[in-house]
Amino acid sequence: MTTHEYDVAVVGAGTAGCYAAATVAREGLDVVVVERKDEDEAGHIACGDALKGADAFPEAIPKEQIEPAFTNTDVTHGRFEIPSHDTVLDIPIPGELAVLDRWEYGRLLIEGADEAGAEFHYDTVVQDVVQDDDGTVTGLEARRKGEDVEYEADVTIDGAGSLSLLQDKADLSESTFDTNVSYSQFCSAYREVVDVEEEVEWKDALVFKPTKRAAGYLWYFPRTDTEINAGLGFQMNEEPMKLVEDLKEDLRDRPEFEGAEVKDKLGAALPTRRPYDSAVAPGFMAAGDAAAHVNPTTGGGIAGAAYAGKYAGEQAVEAVETGDTSEEALWRYNERVMGHFGARFAALDVYNVLSTAIDIDDLMGLLASLPGEKLAEALYSGTTSMSPLLLARTAFDSRGYWSVIKNFYETKGLAEEVMRHYERYPSRPAALATWQESRDELMDRVYETTGADPKY
Repeated sequence: MTTHEYDVAVVGAGTAGCYAAATVAREGLDVVVVERKDEDEAGHIACGDALKGADAFPEAIPKEQIEPAFTNTDVTHGRFEIPSHDTVLDIPIPGELAVLDRWEYGRLLIEGADEAGAEFHYDTVVQDVVQDDDGTVTGLEARRKGEDVEYEADVTIDGAGSLSLLQDKADLSESTFDTNVSYSQFCSAYREVVDVEEEVEWKDALVFKPTKRAAGYLWYFPRTDTEINAGLGFQMNEEPMKLVEDLKEDLRDRPEFEGAEVKDKLGAALPTRRPYDSAVAPGFMAAGDAAAHVNPTTGGGIAGAAYAGKYAGEQAVEAVETGDTSEEALWRYNERVMGHFGARFAALDVYNVLSTAIDIDDLMGLLASLPGEKLAEALYSGTTSMSPLLLARTAFDSRGYWSVIKNFYETKGLAEEVMRHYERYPSRPAALATWQESRDELMDRVYETTGADPKY
């Protein structure tokens, strides 16, 4: 068996993996990215292609490096189609948003990490995680181009995506690493890239639509005026959908897709759950989808994965340079993730919990009765104000959904409590259990208020 020695081994050449590897390489350490796909296919990942927060990326692979993959930067709003109420709701989207060519973006990420000094091993499928007697992860066993290989590394970073094999293979039971993970906390998604004959009228919008079956939604994201990312997904704790057939059925019903040509198709699982309570173990960290660093209400994970990769890479550098790869030494990574976006994502997961208990027709009816601009204020700033006349009109229009509004209001208060609790994330592993107990008590109140079944 061939053995390779590196300071850091990264599994997966996605967003988190590439940013982690580039961060480590720029500090002069030896880092390898182990990628199961061949060099031509690497970077080809199923994605909705919409990127919120496109104005900023970590410096290890700067925005200029990947900007050529941004194919539509003119999106200004979300367009929510509600067929049951014959309504289209436009909600402004603040900040910079881009729709991108995900495969080209993936290629540019790899190019950026390569230029930073990372080494890539393609056609390499991880078989096992290597640990020493005290449980510290010391590397990987894999098959590379049909041959057995081993990677010895001071730190291993898991960027292998949802339901990662590494977490099944490693014994993490003696660490704080979150193992309370179930397939039911994930979403199954499928998407096609479709060319249409004439430009779509909603070329400046992200289009969303509820699915006919299960708890899910369809999306239509315009990469260009005539190239559309069309897809759909459903929560895995619901009755399964026939994703390919259901998407084709909706495409057939939309006149703008008459005569369309499918250019690419791909499916994936993505986390629609709160971030891992801890994504570290001795010698080991997980980032991106592998640690549920994803907005659980939308599945958007590119920006979170980029920064998680940066933070993991920086923590790995410190651990290697000090010779301390213990859980305590890596803990700061957890703190930075929670402080940047983890607390917000955990709060948004409360609304995901609510959505499993509320009647979809009631939800759609409520959305149809609300003014789009004011709804946008509430969604993005947490507050909104209305004139007395508009308030009275909104109250009248939504009169059939006051019990739903009450439920939303109470859930919003609990979501804010959850966020405040995550903002007090512990500064050391020994304090995690007490923090989790308080968080779980909060979640019990969420389940009681929403009427939802426990998610965790």
